[in-house]
Amino acid sequence: MIRKHAPAAKRVVFETGPLSVWFFHALAAEGLPVICIDARHAKAALDMAANKTDANDADGLAHLAEVGFYKEVRVKSFDSMLMRTLVAARTRLVRIGTELSNQIRGLMKTFGLVVPAVMGGKFEHLVHALLADHTDLGQIIRPLLDAWHAVRLRAA
Repeated sequence: MIRKHAPAAKRVVFETGPLSVWFFHALAAEGLPVICIDARHAKAALDMAANKTDANDADGLAHLAEVGFYKEVRVKSFDSMLMRTLVAARTRLVRIGTELSNQIRGLMKTFGLVVPAVMGGKFEHLVHALLADHTDLGQIIRPLLDAWHAVRLRAA
């Protein structure tokens, strides 16, 4: 589309956003002179337009690029973003595991079964031991414990 409408483009400018890493690398792979600019900086200039439309925003970005009035943002590599995604996913799994263990503790406490503050596999063994004489409660808690165990394995 860009080559069709602007075959001799000197700059392809777009604002930061959720798809900016993918968009930047896709355009760069096509050999286009792509520049990602800070959305907050662009917003300040684009807010001066009388009518706020996508077409007017695109025109405003083109004017910013033309005069060089923009703040370029360094776009991270896919490898860097992959590592960041891994860290975020693992952090979320660890939080889910903590939420599940706290939920198990809270549900069991209602029945007078207190799981002491222990780590890892000891938690699982203590829960099983406390549920040994509570068949009905065990049917409710064991699926949560299975989910807790699976989440811990995935986080590891």
